[in-house]
Amino acid sequence: MSLLIKNGRIITATDDYVADIFIEGETIRAIGRNLHIKADREMDVAGKLVFPGGIDPHVHLEMPFMGTFSSDSYETGTRAALFGGTTMVIDFILQKQGKPLRSALDEWKRRSTDNCVGDYSFHMAVTDFNDTTKFEIRDLIEKEGITSFKTFMAYKGALMIDDRQMIGLMEEVKKHGGLINVHATNGDMIDYLVEKHRSEGKLTPLYHYLSQPEVTEAEASERFADMANYTGCPGYIVHLTCEGALNAVRNATKRNQKVFVETCIQYLILDASLYEKNFEGAKWVMSPPLREKKDQETLWAGINQGLVQVVATDHCPFKWEQKLLGKDDFARIPNGHPAIENRMELLYSEGVHKGKITLNKYVEVACTNAAKIFGMFPRKGTIAVGSDADIVIFDPDEKHAISAKTHHMNVDYSGYEGWEVTGKVKTVLLRGQVAIENNKCLVKKGYGQFIKRKKVGAII
Repeated sequence: MSLLIKNGRIITATDDYVADIFIEGETIRAIGRNLHIKADREMDVAGKLVFPGGIDPHVHLEMPFMGTFSSDSYETGTRAALFGGTTMVIDFILQKQGKPLRSALDEWKRRSTDNCVGDYSFHMAVTDFNDTTKFEIRDLIEKEGITSFKTFMAYKGALMIDDRQMIGLMEEVKKHGGLINVHATNGDMIDYLVEKHRSEGKLTPLYHYLSQPEVTEAEASERFADMANYTGCPGYIVHLTCEGALNAVRNATKRNQKVFVETCIQYLILDASLYEKNFEGAKWVMSPPLREKKDQETLWAGINQGLVQVVATDHCPFKWEQKLLGKDDFARIPNGHPAIENRMELLYSEGVHKGKITLNKYVEVACTNAAKIFGMFPRKGTIAVGSDADIVIFDPDEKHAISAKTHHMNVDYSGYEGWEVTGKVKTVLLRGQVAIENNKCLVKKGYGQFIKRKKVGAII
């Protein structure tokens, strides 16, 4: 099947021009003005923006957590992502402590294989680094194409590793061309504050926020940067939320160190006042929690300064009945927030439309940088000859409101209910196939491919 997209305003991380795109099979074959090429289908998109497919490198689909599972499956989650213009996600495999990495990979493959609508890959979360685990790293990178390894500095007894394990993992990952992702919060301090508040009978969602003050993230971010600097291992901080943590990254640049930073759409536009809504605040219980308005200003500035490279979601949805598991104790509320479908439109509306970021910066942080950092560029993350034909056709002027009544995520509420948005995803192509059109999904589960990723090099 071939397709000719005519007269689109093509936006990449570096370019902004009007041209035609000829697609044959799964890839882009030609780009130019007034292309005279016969195609099976022709689409005139004059007046529309044409972006590369979005990449969300931080999602949790069917993830076991706190005695339940996140409510989006690989099918529903990747389909919802496509509706929102995200054609590629990277999910997290969670090693069980005492078990090999391979057993976790096999478990996640059973859930995901032939079930994804959009393209996907995995990060491997290492929760038990030892002599056995160490020898699995090379095969994961070289044979499986899993080149990023997540560590947790919190959740002791389940996910957290200590600094000794962190250093050992960094050295092994660096040796084989990988990268370390980190959940950078001080778990011991958080655990202390959680138990302190519970013992005092302070059990509402507000105390989830108050148990994770800014210092817990700032301290851990600086400690992680120091360890990455010592080992020389490429490091990437996931879901960074606050001024103190970003200042730790700023400090690292003074010694010529590059620490990659991801924030999430919710931290750019929501704030901690939502936790004061009694138990309704459970909708926004996530870790790290929402922060203050001054932190939003810091994160937007960090994007424009090049300190924040990626805007993701940390999509980890739980239905309201699951959130109710913590109605009497904030520490029992499953942590997570649905946003996989909303990221691209919210970032455009709140960022580009309101003048906080440029169109090129939008594509950079929503699409291109993740492809570069995680070893998929230029196959993914750009519009170029030879790249996968992952393309979003976007109406920059269409106004609409976000609602659980119309979204496609498998969750019965929205963290952005009624939010007025300017800019709408109209058509989405995934590897040359029209996947979303007229608010319908035209590809079935199993169309999504697992994308093996390249080793980390000199990235961005």
